Amino acid sequence: MDKRLEQILPRVQKPARYTGGEYGQIMKNKNDVELRVALCFPDVYEIGMSNLGFRILYECINAMDGVWCERAFAPWFDMDRELRANGLPLTALESGDGLGEFDALGFSIGYEMAYTTVLEMLDLAHIPLRSADRPGLTPLVFAGGSACCNGEPMADFFDLFVVGEGEDADRVVLELLRKARREGWSKARYLRAAAEIRGVYVPSLYEPVYREDGTLAEFRPREGAPETVVKAIMEDFEHSCFPVRQIVPSTEVVHDRVTLELFRGCIRGCRFCQAGQIYRPVRSRSVETLVRQGKEALQNTGYQELTLSSLSSSDYEGLSDLCDGLIDYCEPRGIGFSLPSLRADNFSMDIMQRVQKVRKSGLTFAPEAGTQRLRDVINKNVREEDLLESCAVAFRGGWNGVKLYFMLGLPTETDEDVIGIAELVDKVVHCWRVSAANKARGVRITVSTSCFVPKPHTAFQWEAQVTKEEYMRRVTLLREHMKARSVTYNWHDAETSHTEAVLSRGDRRVGAMLEKIWRMGGYLEPWSEGFSYQRWVDAAAECGLSMEFYANRQRSEEELLPWDHVNMGVTRDFLLREKHRAEKGVLSPDCRHGCSACGADKFLREGKCHG
Repeated sequence: MDKRLEQILPRVQKPARYTGGEYGQIMKNKNDVELRVALCFPDVYEIGMSNLGFRILYECINAMDGVWCERAFAPWFDMDRELRANGLPLTALESGDGLGEFDALGFSIGYEMAYTTVLEMLDLAHIPLRSADRPGLTPLVFAGGSACCNGEPMADFFDLFVVGEGEDADRVVLELLRKARREGWSKARYLRAAAEIRGVYVPSLYEPVYREDGTLAEFRPREGAPETVVKAIMEDFEHSCFPVRQIVPSTEVVHDRVTLELFRGCIRGCRFCQAGQIYRPVRSRSVETLVRQGKEALQNTGYQELTLSSLSSSDYEGLSDLCDGLIDYCEPRGIGFSLPSLRADNFSMDIMQRVQKVRKSGLTFAPEAGTQRLRDVINKNVREEDLLESCAVAFRGGWNGVKLYFMLGLPTETDEDVIGIAELVDKVVHCWRVSAANKARGVRITVSTSCFVPKPHTAFQWEAQVTKEEYMRRVTLLREHMKARSVTYNWHDAETSHTEAVLSRGDRRVGAMLEKIWRMGGYLEPWSEGFSYQRWVDAAAECGLSMEFYANRQRSEEELLPWDHVNMGVTRDFLLREKHRAEKGVLSPDCRHGCSACGADKFLREGKCHG
């Protein structure tokens, strides 16, 4: 470690964020490798080290012969100031070398509000922000993650995007870079070749053309680039990479535990949910594989908690057998076992009794909407009686608290739907009164609402987001109707959601605004300490852009969208059908009870989804 960095550490919060040296980190001799890769997470250490995808990619890339992948995270504000004041670059944890010394920087981006932090990390690494200002082959700066299914706002800053799942695609990109270095290719030649790799989007090979009204007229491929970029996918998920030898953080992180990924994709088809669409088709791991991975990861790390991860864990077909297998190992060792992402329509006492054998965790359900009409619009496929029965089961089993998540501002939402949330919560409280096995402790109901953000590659990608003022009016309306003392109501702030909608559906012109915001001090904006809505308003005005144009405008079905050249598995025709069914309040079946012809089956060799 640089002596100057050692001198800084006593002056910052949580210095263990920056020291490395954790148990399980992968060390290689940099003189023995051909390619050095920095896997960058644009948030602080505690968030990045809790991200399973980040851990998977670290394992996958380091499995390559001749390649060393290290980690880098965004420094907190105090460390950021110290680095700049002392003229020190942002460094990787394993070697302590500055990121500018690496051959490739790969950013993992799952949230649009992290964009300005990417720019800060590049600048701290003394690397030019824009791809056009980095003429050399290295460092290659690329990105992956769910936010990259519309990479246009960051198109000017990245050399390429890996769209879809990165376990194999990242390695192909890096192998090509190794070949290009050996043979002395130019950056332009490398990018043209990379554009032929499935899942790789090279934004400099495409030219957006705009109409006078600001909408897209066309998207022109250059130099033989494919008209459509098709996402990368791990078809054999059963045998895909999973890190059973994980890094054990030397400071507390948000999710300090072993996380097992049950399956990718979702059978449900909620119309607002981007993840449920872009990770189709559903692919699962077997019970035997998951039990083995869980045991090995616990043995290798010494973690005292294990959790299951997926978009809807209770939809895993072998869940009972899996719980039994893991609890048989966890219970005698005092290891906690938790099961998040439960569905209110298939929660059972049988599953609950298995989970609570070791340690009782909180219960969370996401009805999303307060009335059946609106739940049908969004294709939630959860009935009020399902939720109430699940709560009754929990209360009879000894739980005295539940968290409920809803959205405000969903398409077609009325005041009756908003008030319906309060009425549904009252019924949950009543359910506790008549069902609870132990009333002495009282009941705790936590209700949280967020503002609906229309996302690309969903049936609601054409919809307008409600204004900030309208969202807060609905929050106030709901608060006024939330009467029970046992209910705590929390709501997400309107300004962050508005900004997220701008970035979610932004085009390439938004990049200038992002750079302006960063130069005005925007950094770590998912944190309240780093976010300033006024800064966004001012930057948009200076760049001649309208935030309302991106967030609050209803798109026509004929409009060319900035992400239409990216194929994430579901077809535009399917999304339009779902949009029309939503307008009529018509449900679509989940994948186990009927195929909706979304197009995802074409991503599997046998042409059959695993729903």
